[in-house]
Amino acid sequence: MANIIHIPTPLRPFTDKKESVEVNGATVGELLTDLTTRYEGLRKHLYTDDGRLRNFVNVYLNDEDIRYLQKEQTPVKPGDSLSIVPSVAGGAPSVATATDLNAEEIKRYSRHLIMLEVGIDGQRKLKAGSVLCIGAGGLGSPAAMYLAAAGVGRIGIVDFDVVDFSNLQRQLLHSTRDVGRSKLASAKDRLLGMNPHIEIDTYETTVSSDNALDLFRNYDVILDGTDNFPTRYLVNDACVITGKPNAYGSIFRFDGQASVFATKDGPCYRCLYPEPPPPGLVPSCAEGGVLGILPGLLGVIQATEVVKLIIGKGNSLIGRLLLVDALEMKFRELKLRKNPECPICGPNRTIHQLIDYDQFCGIHPEPPPPPGVSEWEITPVELKKKMDRKDAFTLIDVREPHEVDICRIPGAKLIPLGQIQTRVNELNTADDIVVHCKSGVRSGKAVDFLKTAGFKRVKNLKGGILAWSDQVDPSVPKY
Repeated sequence: MANIIHIPTPLRPFTDKKESVEVNGATVGELLTDLTTRYEGLRKHLYTDDGRLRNFVNVYLNDEDIRYLQKEQTPVKPGDSLSIVPSVAGGAPSVATATDLNAEEIKRYSRHLIMLEVGIDGQRKLKAGSVLCIGAGGLGSPAAMYLAAAGVGRIGIVDFDVVDFSNLQRQLLHSTRDVGRSKLASAKDRLLGMNPHIEIDTYETTVSSDNALDLFRNYDVILDGTDNFPTRYLVNDACVITGKPNAYGSIFRFDGQASVFATKDGPCYRCLYPEPPPPGLVPSCAEGGVLGILPGLLGVIQATEVVKLIIGKGNSLIGRLLLVDALEMKFRELKLRKNPECPICGPNRTIHQLIDYDQFCGIHPEPPPPPGVSEWEITPVELKKKMDRKDAFTLIDVREPHEVDICRIPGAKLIPLGQIQTRVNELNTADDIVVHCKSGVRSGKAVDFLKTAGFKRVKNLKGGILAWSDQVDPSVPKY
């Protein structure tokens, strides 16, 4: 009987979109070798150049982390399955104290009050409880709405963005009339409209090493609705230092993860992912997309965990990682353990204060641009002039086919980024080549590859098709 390796959504483009692959071998390492031999494109995502399994990629044998078994030497039996879990993002005691409910609140929360697990005491705890939501976006929207409806007495929201049309597909705190408005103002109006008996604190700022500890100390539970790795590690470390539970959620396309980190007896986010992925290796939702309903599903799970933590009931996700596959509507659960070598929550911790998280994640500030545009870039206006002059050049679109169905630049040849290495023979090194994607990120990667492959006359369309819509052709829809 062959063994099965479950492939997460971000890696499925490298396995011909298969969600699971049958492999053969006697150890975990042999199964992974069989997999990467058949799907060579996976190798760089799973292994470093020197052949070491990447620290931001976790591998589970059935429901056990191989780091706590024999790692890649762990023997496998027929029928065993492996799960690859890459980075995408008993209840803790609440500090809430009892608070009386008025007659209107008793009526509002009556369905809670008749539940033995909540009752009047639990609802009082909710009213006295406080939650800080990091972000008023995809995850923060449903979480904050259900926490407000449930009667959590004080909800803080940290955000600095404004509402965009692209937010409305999933960020239910906001509506069409809020486009261009501060997300915090929109969120506060919506939440108080739902429940005038609660308090809403707003912080129009980014969470940083300078302010996180002061912000977190004022709340019972932190709800992580972040969408980038530096902030996710920052939130984790600040939760550990302040002793606040971290209701964690992350989303990508159809996949989601949820857990509760940074409690006294449970693991933290660093226990699961000791190192972040290199910048650009893991696409964001802006590049890869996300099913609009998925943040609702994960945000509600996060809100559920918060409520259980505050009332002190139920079995929390502490020590468990919940995996959600919305496309197949499957839920799986993996065991998590505290890493004794964790630098922030382990017994011999080496991190005692917040650090530079951009630097930790390998993100460096962009150097001041030279006058004009880089020699490897072309602006939309310059590209339009080339077209009008009928210059000889090849325009390559490295987006996915379904994105081309939304909008396109006339004359572009479609070669998705994941196929650029195998189809490079379709291009001529002597030709002028312009590469574009949605925003310039994926096309930048394609240009970097083509440069190493010997192409000397290749340029990246600065800002991608979004900039083309802004600067050249407003009839091209933005997404």
